[in-house]
Amino acid sequence: MSFSIDGKTAIVTGAANGIGLAIARHFADQGANVMFADMDDSRLVRELGDQSEDGNICYFSGDLREKLTVANLLSATIDAFDSVDVLVNGSRQILQTDPLDADDNSMNVLLQQNLMTSFRLSQLVARRMIKQSEGREEGSVGSIINLSCIAARRARPELLAYSVSTAALDQLTRSMAVGLAESGIRVNAVAFGSVMSASLKETLRNSQEYRETIEDNTPLGRIAAPHELAEAVQYLASDGSGFMTGQILTLDGGRTLLDPVHAPAH
Repeated sequence: MSFSIDGKTAIVTGAANGIGLAIARHFADQGANVMFADMDDSRLVRELGDQSEDGNICYFSGDLREKLTVANLLSATIDAFDSVDVLVNGSRQILQTDPLDADDNSMNVLLQQNLMTSFRLSQLVARRMIKQSEGREEGSVGSIINLSCIAARRARPELLAYSVSTAALDQLTRSMAVGLAESGIRVNAVAFGSVMSASLKETLRNSQEYRETIEDNTPLGRIAAPHELAEAVQYLASDGSGFMTGQILTLDGGRTLLDPVHAPAH
């Protein structure tokens, strides 16, 4: 069984920092052609530097909540690499919203960022995958991976809008998996718990107690490294997971097996 993604072309959104950046870099290191996509142009340039001149790395900046920007991202990828085999929907946003204070705006913001952006891009990329597969022998046409979170299955009042948008993303994963299966496109998600992203690292810098609380509520007793999440995403992108679709792969160190109410939100 091979988990190789060498030679595949991948679009990774949310790739200017944190988990999205870790995934995109890992894919490039594994020999994939990678389009790093994010709305933060200056950070993309800063993070990639001269790497953007490498033959298997390109970047695209723009607001993917806009339909035209989504179309332009796909066009830029095809111009650079001729095809697209993998889509990683890693662009997401977290807002803390109390049930009594949450308003339509906060819910709409997260539904647009965490759900609709992934839906529109997945739909457009799937059409391209189907078109470029015409004339090929039967087999995998493409893989779409959504970055989800264990918040989708946990009742955290302060994460109301985020939890709802993430749960909707999980259902989008399942529904699109069934709808695209006949075309040979697999759709899966990785739901993660505590991963040492840039934001979590900043939070923990001034709070050893918070780190201990997270670790105490995780059976494996630690916080995941970004490369561990990247490797799970690679598995779903590879032909080694060729019979897996519509699944929410949980990477949380056993957190949801306990899931106490007082557990931290990260």
